[in-house]
Amino acid sequence: MLKMSLEENLKKILIIDYGSQFTQLIARRIRELGVYSTIISHKKIKLIDIISKNIVGVILSGGPLNVYESKKINFDRNILKLGIPILGICFGHQIISKELGGRVKKAKNREFGLAKLKKIKKSKLTNNFFIKNGSSNVWMSHADEVIKLAKGFKVIAKTDTSKFSIVENSSMNFYGIQFHPEVTHTEKGKVILKNFIFSICKIKKNWSSKNQKQILIKEVKNIIGKSKVICALSGGVDSSVVAKLIHNAIGNQLTCIFVNTGLLRKNEEKQVLKTFKKKFKINLIYVDAKKLFLNKLKEVSDPEKKRKIIGNLFIRIFEKYSKKIKNVKFLAQGTLYPDLIESKSVTGSQTSKIKSHHNVGGLPKKMKLKLIEPLKFLFKDEVRKLGLELRLPNEIVLRHPFPGPGLAIRMPGKITENKIKILKEADDIFINSLIKHNLYNKIWQAYAALLPVKTVGVMGDNRTYEYMCLLRAITSEDGMTADFFSFSKDFMQLVSNKIINNIKGVNRVVYDVTSKPPSTIELE
Repeated sequence: MLKMSLEENLKKILIIDYGSQFTQLIARRIRELGVYSTIISHKKIKLIDIISKNIVGVILSGGPLNVYESKKINFDRNILKLGIPILGICFGHQIISKELGGRVKKAKNREFGLAKLKKIKKSKLTNNFFIKNGSSNVWMSHADEVIKLAKGFKVIAKTDTSKFSIVENSSMNFYGIQFHPEVTHTEKGKVILKNFIFSICKIKKNWSSKNQKQILIKEVKNIIGKSKVICALSGGVDSSVVAKLIHNAIGNQLTCIFVNTGLLRKNEEKQVLKTFKKKFKINLIYVDAKKLFLNKLKEVSDPEKKRKIIGNLFIRIFEKYSKKIKNVKFLAQGTLYPDLIESKSVTGSQTSKIKSHHNVGGLPKKMKLKLIEPLKFLFKDEVRKLGLELRLPNEIVLRHPFPGPGLAIRMPGKITENKIKILKEADDIFINSLIKHNLYNKIWQAYAALLPVKTVGVMGDNRTYEYMCLLRAITSEDGMTADFFSFSKDFMQLVSNKIINNIKGVNRVVYDVTSKPPSTIELE
């Protein structure tokens, strides 16, 4: 597994994770501000990690615990004696108060959602945060509250139901906030983080996609040495960036393996071969495994089984072809941070597993190859910026995400060749219509899915009994949350008519208007 050992040369903000689903967003916001940040679980943190690794500020995240569950919480009070600025967010705010002599208890009025924050006093933390009337809308998510301040702390802001919403001990550089500045719902939330890292921690900008590229290339070289690597190339953004990054690092020590599972988008295999083999001159092996995958997936309906079957087959194929290349020790994959978050807790905290990703939870327990995942702590927008730094063409870098299991998870129920053919055509019509009407780049991800439902229709004077096609298009910043895109009625009618008139097997088109949460972006 790739870890950023070279990060030790950078001054950074350390985020101690207590299990919040928003923890990764804190890291992302800080990186957006141009400063490197790293996350570690409260279960794994050691004082030496802070003393020896250029940590100039600490943020304690929110989480599902309460401060009285002391057996489940690991907090070394010596952290408070290091002279390093500390910002506690939500649960982190409550930890600071409790450890320094304040009191926390279950709130009389829980706060979930937007709340009006009112300014009480000036603070370095809130400089340029409040609007002219001294208020701001913030996002709350807590059932406990601080009811007594620790000695030396002052109140900076409050809400109607939370009188200690922002507190500080400026002499010790300790700050606590009850709301979540990292989520987009908090107005100017990034200003709070900006003030903390620049005005309070006094760190200078040290992080960009250029830094990222240099660090990752050097790290890949150090890990791989003179060994050889095979890369799982799909033609999507993530695997393409990984392939180009590793090729820049080790050149011909890399061999890409492109597996045609039979579950790709229309003509995808032709595009991949043209781009990577002919244009970039990267060593590439093409494996036509359509029959193998479809045979293994025959009669399989359960989405988790689909993902695990596909993950296992991918690995077995890579191991088979790696034997034909001497000195191969590593398998490279385009796993991203959201993949890890949904599949398992990245830091070991109490987060929920949502689904297995074929390149995370779908991997066999025993593998002959070592995994190298250079992008696993990056978000999609960071990967796109890295791709541009690597001089990948826009048509690859700006392409919508495509799941590793491909059309298998856009086809709930059993998989058949006929259903694959129908789905490829429907998806192609939808995507090309988006491009033609200049909508493609306004959307984070769009696709067609084939539902395991047949409905009655009328075409001419004839009765039909055919599949229902679902269209999904969402807007998002990082894939962690998403909302559906609002199309015009004319566009939806045009696409629906085109799909039904051109594809035998579909007589009804529906549009998914569900956000994430409660839904995930993909159907399975």
